Amino acid sequence: MANGESMKMNRIEKLIAELCPEGVEFKELGEVVKLEKGKQLNKELLSENGEYPAYNGGITYSGFTNSYNYNENTIIISQGGASAGFVNFITTKFYANAHCYVVLPNPNIVENRFVYHFLKLNQEKLTEKQHGAGIPALKSTEILNLKIPIPPLAVQQEIVKILDTFTELEAELEAELEARKKQYEYYRDKLLTPVMVNGKWLMNGKEVEWKALGEIGTLIRGHGLQKKDFTESGIGCIHYGQIYTYYGTYAYETKTFVSPELAKKLKKAKRGDVLISGVSENIEDVCKPLAWLGDEICISGDMFAFRHNQNTKFITYLLQTTDFKKYKERYAHGAKVIRVKQDKILNYKIPIPPLSEQERIVAILDKFDALVNDLTAGLPAELNARRKQYEYYRNKLLTFKPLEKEYAKQ
Repeated sequence: MANGESMKMNRIEKLIAELCPEGVEFKELGEVVKLEKGKQLNKELLSENGEYPAYNGGITYSGFTNSYNYNENTIIISQGGASAGFVNFITTKFYANAHCYVVLPNPNIVENRFVYHFLKLNQEKLTEKQHGAGIPALKSTEILNLKIPIPPLAVQQEIVKILDTFTELEAELEAELEARKKQYEYYRDKLLTPVMVNGKWLMNGKEVEWKALGEIGTLIRGHGLQKKDFTESGIGCIHYGQIYTYYGTYAYETKTFVSPELAKKLKKAKRGDVLISGVSENIEDVCKPLAWLGDEICISGDMFAFRHNQNTKFITYLLQTTDFKKYKERYAHGAKVIRVKQDKILNYKIPIPPLSEQERIVAILDKFDALVNDLTAGLPAELNARRKQYEYYRNKLLTFKPLEKEYAKQ
């Protein structure tokens, strides 16, 4: 523990001993906050050039708009989609869409940022409370029924000071990493964009053919699965939402499983397939690709396995480009959830150089990809370490002894 944090911890311990020696009262969150739900914003009102970010059910904003319905420094929680339960803190004016909960604390009882850190502590618990067979959602009662400790405001303020120190450092690292990602995206797009030379399309000096995805492979659509279908062990299975929640460009292992009996009924992805998410609550995540390099696994509904005869990572990198992003934006449809029809995906044309050139390009992009996504090295590793440090102090600082009367309720 750094000396500065140690001194702050000692000050908080003294405050707690002085102001609440017998413990603290716990209340249901609904007693100390107001929970509101955002209002539907039509996709046509979203753009890349709007003044205010619009938040829906994802981890980040779904676009920009020229109006706002909430002020800065506000807590939000994703209400719908695979990210339902994710907690965020918005520092600018913003528009809360229909799949977004807005948390408004009573400032006479709880500090705004104290509630934010408490909700971050319970984020995993909230995501586990998702319900619904199709697009998952989070009931408001799952949030409002959480039991929050209510130490004196002076104690809350000291706790917030410590935890905010960690989140501010984390934000600086995230900004640096984001800048590095933009640089990577620039070089990736340049490397994967052919140019016309003397009537021929060339990619890094190699001639390419333009073919639709449907000409080089097929899309296999998965079966619908419910949360209750997943088991702690068994046959590996991937749900569409996990592609943009847990994975980067490629993966060898799954995080979830189904029983061998159920697996017999489900569609499968094989080593070398490109997995594609078929639905999302925001345009960034719909059609996100994942190069599957592991053993055969089951796939859920609203997810496709693209089986082809090219280099798997090469196809995956092409489906990450700005060109494909613009393409899917043209054909995305849906108000509450966004989809791209199967035939539109198969109609997308890609440049295909010889396999040897595909392998060379993949080797280059893998190095760039590691710089921005490898949690074991460099900036991503440092950011991951800071997050773990924040979680350690958050858990320690938000653990309180309940008043004796609290024990009687249990």
